[in-house]
Amino acid sequence: MMRRLWLTFAQAVTIAVAVVFVVATFKPAWLPGNTATVIAVQDTVTAPVATPAASPGSYANAAQAALPSVVHIFTSKEIRTQRSPFLDDPIFRHFFGDRLGQRQQRTSGLGSGVIASGDGYILTNNHVIETADEIEVALNDGRKFPARLVGRDPETDLAVLQISTDTPLPAITFADETSLAVGDVVLAIGNPFGVGQTVTMGIISALQRSHLGISTFENFIQTDAAINPGNSGGALINSSGALIGINAAIYSRSGGSLGIGFAIPMSFARDVMEQIIRTGRVTRGWIGVEIQDLTPELAQSLGLDTTRGVQISGVMRGGPADKGGIQLGDVVSDIEGKPIDDAQRLLEVVAALAPGKTADFTIQRGARRITLAVKIGRRPSLPRPE
Repeated sequence: MMRRLWLTFAQAVTIAVAVVFVVATFKPAWLPGNTATVIAVQDTVTAPVATPAASPGSYANAAQAALPSVVHIFTSKEIRTQRSPFLDDPIFRHFFGDRLGQRQQRTSGLGSGVIASGDGYILTNNHVIETADEIEVALNDGRKFPARLVGRDPETDLAVLQISTDTPLPAITFADETSLAVGDVVLAIGNPFGVGQTVTMGIISALQRSHLGISTFENFIQTDAAINPGNSGGALINSSGALIGINAAIYSRSGGSLGIGFAIPMSFARDVMEQIIRTGRVTRGWIGVEIQDLTPELAQSLGLDTTRGVQISGVMRGGPADKGGIQLGDVVSDIEGKPIDDAQRLLEVVAALAPGKTADFTIQRGARRITLAVKIGRRPSLPRPE
């Protein structure tokens, strides 16, 4: 009897040991002593951490203030493939029908935008949405909304969208640009390569960059904060989280960031946005001329002792300049008392004049210096690409 009880006990112990061995091998998490890893991970997440203000060099407060105001923009466009020439053959059509005929496909793109007001106005780049026939905006909290195009301005590469929501949106704070200086720390926020919302840090490398060939009117903030495809239309903010510019372009030989990025300053962007919201378009002055910078060689050939000014290389017949008496070969040195140093400056000064206003142009014509009164016209809008 005792031998049978001992045998039963031994078998029970053997089975228990075997069970423990199997569980320890294949399901160690089931054992009480093996849950420390899970608890440690949770403790890491929930343990008290230092606040950004207590962390030297942290810009978490600035990022957290602006992140909810930066959105992802998804666009799509319907395209049609070319009709196959074989469809003109009746025998071919008999066997294959119209299956190789014109087909419709959709292309997609992505970019970023900034919520400029609580009632749903979003500022972005024109090149993000210029060919789209459908636009969708994804908020930082994951909600998605169809967007309508309020207006666009290709000459500054800006556009305004609007979405409708039941609750006010987290609008970004605009910065005072007068305080900007080379060397200031800035953060770029956007959706590079579609990986999701991303923050990069750098400094302001230069201000008032122009003559880059990016857009007609240029006055860019240059930064070394990484800006990549998909960041276009996103926010460039200062160390307080306020918006100083709209990320627009990069200098790159490979398509990736090389530390030279450009943002449209808010002095440009805000004026464009307000005009678009108010009237659906941007109104600028125009006189109908072609212009070129006054090089030393050109100035010498004209008998001028200075290179300050812009030569008129073409005059549109019947345009404002033609009606005002400006002629081919004239050199414009001043407009409304403002010195004109180069072609970009003339373009900006004329664009800032209200259509219908009469402005004084100081002209050097040969040996004579004259003043002409020119009635400013309205600058034509660029057509939207198909």
